[in-house]
Amino acid sequence: MAKAIHTMVRVLDEDKSVTFYNTAFGLNVEDRFEFDGFTLVYLKNPENDFEVELTVNHGTSEPYTHGSGYGHLAVSVDDVDAEHARMSDAGIEPTPVKEFHREGALMAKFFFVQDPDGYKIEVLQRHGRYT
Repeated sequence: MAKAIHTMVRVLDEDKSVTFYNTAFGLNVEDRFEFDGFTLVYLKNPENDFEVELTVNHGTSEPYTHGSGYGHLAVSVDDVDAEHARMSDAGIEPTPVKEFHREGALMAKFFFVQDPDGYKIEVLQRHGRYT
């Protein structure tokens, strides 16, 4: 069976992106590989094996476009309200917390943040299918 191991995003400023992912989600640099023309930086935390791969294309100075197909990456947390407050205090500017209800029951409680390159990340309360 296939196992998801990472998602990749292209970033302009490695240091800014590493700082964002560490501050927002506690992800640390697990590996860093420099090649001719690009650098790959793998971020993860002790909570799981799934990584965020940052690709830094050397010489790129214009922001990347996300097209009309990119949606978001999602993470789950124990306390979405506390994480919202923590990220707000850190200057990350999360969207307001929202709730989805289905058939009278809470389905999802969440907010979004954006990384320095505009990639959206959904932060979900661990609950139901989002554990």
